[in-house]
Amino acid sequence: VVTYETVRCWCDKFGEAFAHRVKAARRKPGSTWHLDEMFVTLRGEPFLLWRAVDEHDAELDILLQKRGDKDAAKRFFKRVMRSNPVSRKIVTDQLRSNPAAKAEIPKLANVKHVFVKAAARLNNRAENSHQPTRERERRMRGFRDLKRTQKFLSCFGPIRQHFALKRHLLRASLYRKQLAVQFVAWREFAEHAQNPSTSF
Repeated sequence: VVTYETVRCWCDKFGEAFAHRVKAARRKPGSTWHLDEMFVTLRGEPFLLWRAVDEHDAELDILLQKRGDKDAAKRFFKRVMRSNPVSRKIVTDQLRSNPAAKAEIPKLANVKHVFVKAAARLNNRAENSHQPTRERERRMRGFRDLKRTQKFLSCFGPIRQHFALKRHLLRASLYRKQLAVQFVAWREFAEHAQNPSTSF
């Protein structure tokens, strides 16, 4: 019998270390960034959750912000660049703050920028990557605190993707085999997180 509060404390204590190990072990990020925003309500107030994924659907980073203006977009671009190599192409919706922010960042000046029209947004990988967050939001009966939500979702994305194999593309036997490999890797991540001296 484990309470929800106990699980929350475990997430606070180990989640960040687990997510860090998962990110370090996965393959090198792709050269295309897909960026999108979604609205999240925290205690009745709307916030924008900015998300970037690569062409392999791997989540690069997220950032929860109050606004969706140029400064907010610029802040998110810089955050993604801190932990990922500069992309060769950026795909976004038609939010005007994105090109305005990109133009003020020298490293992104020559990066190709592709705009996805509203009618074609289902093709945007970042748009589809919001679905697990929506599901988690419903199960948790909404998010409440800005900092706690940012911390939780930053860990939730990489960890969920570690186990989220493309089951519809795999035979049952191959799916079970690959899932077993993921669990072996997870046990190693957990061991390293509990014994920091062996992490590097």
